[in-house]
Amino acid sequence: MIFRFYRLLALLGCALLCAGGRAEDQPPAATSTDYVMQPSDLIRVMVFQEPDLMREVRLTQEYTITLPLIGTIDLRNKTVRQAEEIIRSLYDKDYLVNPQINLTVLEYTQRTVKVLGAVNQAGAIVFPPEQKMGLLEAISRAGGFSRIAERRKVRLSRTLEDGKSENYIINTDEMIQGASAEQWLLTKGDVIFVPERIL
Repeated sequence: MIFRFYRLLALLGCALLCAGGRAEDQPPAATSTDYVMQPSDLIRVMVFQEPDLMREVRLTQEYTITLPLIGTIDLRNKTVRQAEEIIRSLYDKDYLVNPQINLTVLEYTQRTVKVLGAVNQAGAIVFPPEQKMGLLEAISRAGGFSRIAERRKVRLSRTLEDGKSENYIINTDEMIQGASAEQWLLTKGDVIFVPERIL
């Protein structure tokens, strides 16, 4: 009886150790289904009980991926959940019966903005995937305004998807005081320039 008890304890301990595993053996962190995928993201697409259809692919600069049977798919401005549904419907249409799709982002493309001019640490600012970053936060990460910054005339330059550029002049003093409802969320590649005050 005692032997059985200790044997059971040993088996239980082994099971717990095996379940824990090493850190490098653990799967990647779960992808947020609300994350909007970006060019150069590396994604893994798995179809339940169809191992031959599993692919790891990068989104092209045109926001497309290519998968077996269904070909090229446009995922521009699509979240992970939306992409799963698009892929599911394409396989369901002609090839599989009620397929289950799992899409995971294995590697996020780096997103940066530049903060230049009258700040204390001008340069490129990286913001994490799945997170939004506003204008004031980017300036804060660049060391904040210098003492000679003209905070009422901060320029934001943005390149649109069609290649055209847009420029905005923003009064950050109003934002700091809460007088402006506009948050100015940033997108990859934005350039912020803080001019100097004329003394």
